[in-house]
Amino acid sequence: MPIALAGVMALPCQAETGDAEAGEKVFQQCKGCHQVGAGAKHRSGPHLNGLFGRKAASLDDFKYSKSFQRAGAGGLEWHAETLDVFLENPRAMTSGTRMSFRGVKDPQDRAHLIVYLRQFSDNPADIPEADPTAQAVDHDFDPAILALKGDPEYGAYLSGECTTCHQAAGSDEGIPSITLWPEDQFVVAMHAYKTKKRNHPVMQMIAGRLGDEEIASLAAYFKDLEN
Repeated sequence: MPIALAGVMALPCQAETGDAEAGEKVFQQCKGCHQVGAGAKHRSGPHLNGLFGRKAASLDDFKYSKSFQRAGAGGLEWHAETLDVFLENPRAMTSGTRMSFRGVKDPQDRAHLIVYLRQFSDNPADIPEADPTAQAVDHDFDPAILALKGDPEYGAYLSGECTTCHQAAGSDEGIPSITLWPEDQFVVAMHAYKTKKRNHPVMQMIAGRLGDEEIASLAAYFKDLEN
């Protein structure tokens, strides 16, 4: 049996409070891909036991998409606030995820679901509720930025700073690869760092020095980089 919560939980990112019993009903939307509770196993998605405080893409026995691996390497952890952002629109936070789920649009339903899931983490009363390490790109992310056509030659010129850490050969040992990364995912990630919605001080500094056209050019260069 999950650990019982005393009362309801108020999410730091919204005014709504959640109820675990109502959250169990919302979870019916998720159970085709995810299990939670005693004996939970991986399905097409990982089990959700011990989710709170866990780094994204950190279960060794589940094969995550590259998008989730990058998010985890970039500092994404699961807490009430990050889950609220993710559940509203999963592809806003991890644009290359294999998840086909369109999200839970009602903030009250998300609050219920988060309280329900929180029961299946260790000592839920002690888990911090306001310490997210990453947030999604704003839902009103300017489509004009994604529409920019970058110059791959200019991107090659700019890429030296990137390849001091990221290996052009595509290895993701230690630091995730950005070689052959789809342009839209590259642009979304860089702007998330630039606006400090993804937590990584070095990447925030680097992205903060780049203009929109420079980011687009880097994306165009790494998209087709061959070894």
